[in-house]
Amino acid sequence: MRFEIFTLFPAMFEGVLTESILKRAQARGLLHVALHNIRDYATDKHQVTDEPPYGGGGGMLMKVEPIVRAVESVLGGESAPVILTTPQGQRFDQRMAADFATYPRLAILCGRYEGVDERVRRLVVTHEVSLGDYVLTGGELAAMVMLDAIARHLPNVLGNADSAPNDSHSSGLLEGAHYTRPPEFRGLRVPAVLLEGDHGAVARWRRQSALRRTWLRRPDLLLNAALSEAERYALGQLAADWSRGERAEDAD
Repeated sequence: MRFEIFTLFPAMFEGVLTESILKRAQARGLLHVALHNIRDYATDKHQVTDEPPYGGGGGMLMKVEPIVRAVESVLGGESAPVILTTPQGQRFDQRMAADFATYPRLAILCGRYEGVDERVRRLVVTHEVSLGDYVLTGGELAAMVMLDAIARHLPNVLGNADSAPNDSHSSGLLEGAHYTRPPEFRGLRVPAVLLEGDHGAVARWRRQSALRRTWLRRPDLLLNAALSEAERYALGQLAADWSRGERAEDAD
């Protein structure tokens, strides 16, 4: 998969692209990331990429000409999603990351200042995406987050093929508790079921742990989660215990 990143500050991406999973994915040819400096596409003497908005108001706007020129020059007429990072966009989530991972090529336009000239949206943008209900100084951080989340869904990027499907939010639930060695630390023991080698029992325990953690931390997710009748009954018991003052632990 190829990412085209349009930004005024390409150096910001050096750290995230030269470490860990993203570094290895690029080295193996599974992921290609090209950074394009929007300033290179400004044709005036001083390579101006922002101007005050018509009608006044605080801040500056990113100009339409260099952005459109950059996107059209790089994509060369090829059809590909062009994502604008903006607080006004649809909230980014795991499902969106998985959907974007199905494209062979993806462009991300990093917003800055007070935003972009509205004509950018009409001429080249296909998706507007936000990380959440807050404002960042620029879209570069959002682009890094999206790049990482999307890359996790690409074949062979992760060492374990089961990792992404079992991540929090992939199944509609948060991940449950996890343990590793030692089996006991400061009086806290690993649940016995995880040590007994019964894979079916482990799978059931992990699902129950995920249900419990989701109910405790993000009960809103349960409204759309695919649950069996037995799981709905278990959640009802959990709620009943809670109402009686029997507080559930967040980990077994």
